[in-house]
Amino acid sequence: MAKFVLAGKADCPYFVKAELLADYLQINLPDFKIHKITQHPDKWEQWLHDICEKNGWKHKRSPIVWRELLDRGGKGLLLGGFNDFMEYAQHYYGITSDMLSEQMLRIAEENLQTHIEIEKEEEYIKSLIKPLQIWISSASAPACYNLIPLLANGEVFGMATEVSIHLLDSSHYKEILHGIVMEAQDLAFPLLRSVSMHTELEDAFVQADIVILLDDILLQHEIPSLEDCIRQVTEQCKVYGSLIEKNANSSVKVIVSGKTFVNLKALMIMTFAPSIDGQNIIAMAMFLESAAKAMLARKLNMNSAGVKDVIVWGNISGNNYIDLSKAKVYRYDSAIWGPPNFSRRLLDMIYDGNWVRSEFVSVLSSLEHHCLGMSPAHVIATVLRYWYQDSPPGEIVSMGILSEGQFCIPEGIIFSMPVKFQDGSWEVITETEIDEETQETLKHLAHDLIQEKQVALGEIPEMRPYKETAFNGFNLLALLEEENFQTSPKDLDTLSNGLLQPETQEGEKVQTTTDEPEAPPNELLQSEMLEEEKVQVPIDDPETSSEGLNQSETSLSNAENNENP
Repeated sequence: MAKFVLAGKADCPYFVKAELLADYLQINLPDFKIHKITQHPDKWEQWLHDICEKNGWKHKRSPIVWRELLDRGGKGLLLGGFNDFMEYAQHYYGITSDMLSEQMLRIAEENLQTHIEIEKEEEYIKSLIKPLQIWISSASAPACYNLIPLLANGEVFGMATEVSIHLLDSSHYKEILHGIVMEAQDLAFPLLRSVSMHTELEDAFVQADIVILLDDILLQHEIPSLEDCIRQVTEQCKVYGSLIEKNANSSVKVIVSGKTFVNLKALMIMTFAPSIDGQNIIAMAMFLESAAKAMLARKLNMNSAGVKDVIVWGNISGNNYIDLSKAKVYRYDSAIWGPPNFSRRLLDMIYDGNWVRSEFVSVLSSLEHHCLGMSPAHVIATVLRYWYQDSPPGEIVSMGILSEGQFCIPEGIIFSMPVKFQDGSWEVITETEIDEETQETLKHLAHDLIQEKQVALGEIPEMRPYKETAFNGFNLLALLEEENFQTSPKDLDTLSNGLLQPETQEGEKVQTTTDEPEAPPNELLQSEMLEEEKVQVPIDDPETSSEGLNQSETSLSNAENNENP
């Protein structure tokens, strides 16, 4: 078996003549094999230098021909150039070529065009298999540990997209990062091209296609005030934003997650990375949305996957409003049953208004105390899957995005609202109807976010929030109507903003602060509150009436104690 390699410039006429002769020999001689290599004229000199240096040859022209010694396992045996190959064919096989020079030049030109087209096609194919560069900050967090398998298994970006994951954290967590890297490599996911650790900020977010910010280390005990926390968050985001602006791809997608100042962090990243499209920077609200769905599903004794269209409005990690008015349940086991797409209003299924106002609020407000990272990882992976592969048709997703005046929300703040993902982008579901009470609540929530922004940018020295609470609000209008509760708008506004709070433990009250004037003496406060704030319960159910009044009195007593420590 004689195997020859013929290499030359794509536009070389002598390569053309040698190529046609080699093709003729390969067709007519069963033991003659030829492998052809063409190089662009601009790359030929360097390629020839490298191949000759590797094999210890001396050759300076196109083409070059050598014989592969397959049966000996050694390096190739240099035959020479065009003339050497022609003499070899004439001597051993008695065959030569009489191609005219004009024909050689015409075919050489065609070869060059074909070579250029092949190169372009190869570059395109390489671009299709180029791995997504994913950077995760605070990578020692449990959420990152749970997130890596979800990103690498192919369900998020598709089975044809490889990923390279970069873990960023401080040098204090170097051993943890090293362990995560080794464990990720042990998983041997086919689509995980590489996983690496980084502890130097200067190298962060290089060529990033996706940035996931998990930082929550900014809120420290020694920070004396809320304003100082905001300023520290701003400084950290200034560093991150500048690095994303400098190192990341221009089309990078940034997901801001965590438990503290999620909206503010997303806004500051936008501020300090001005060239990044604001549409590509979002704050994660789905963790809170998923937790609310799970609680509602447990109450209804059903799978949480059947609860849809729960909306989170406002500040994801602060004052927010969980709207159940659009929520639906699917596959609910009841007397009424239908096909898989059959749904019923969630508020028609829940009849316990006290549970919604008390336990529902209390549990959601303390989620960070039992979060171990699995749920945040899942919702981040879900949002990325929606971003790259679209969200389910007709389904509402809550997301913190830059307000452009939708729902009369002030522009220029990150505000959680209903969106849908389609064609690689998201769109606000502006056709969502909201009533006057909800609109008023959204205005109050926007007030706090505006204050955060102004403190972060140094426009005001301290915050004066409309409501200084961190509990969740709920749209109870439809629910109260179902149960025939007669509650004044003032009472409902109080409920929506979390002022009537449940007891956390035996004898322990939840402290509430407001901007109201100093409270009057205890006796006067109690009498006025009982007169003005009491909740009326239908009198045809003595048991319900008694329970409702008792809970109302307990909540009012809590408020009294908080106002008069």
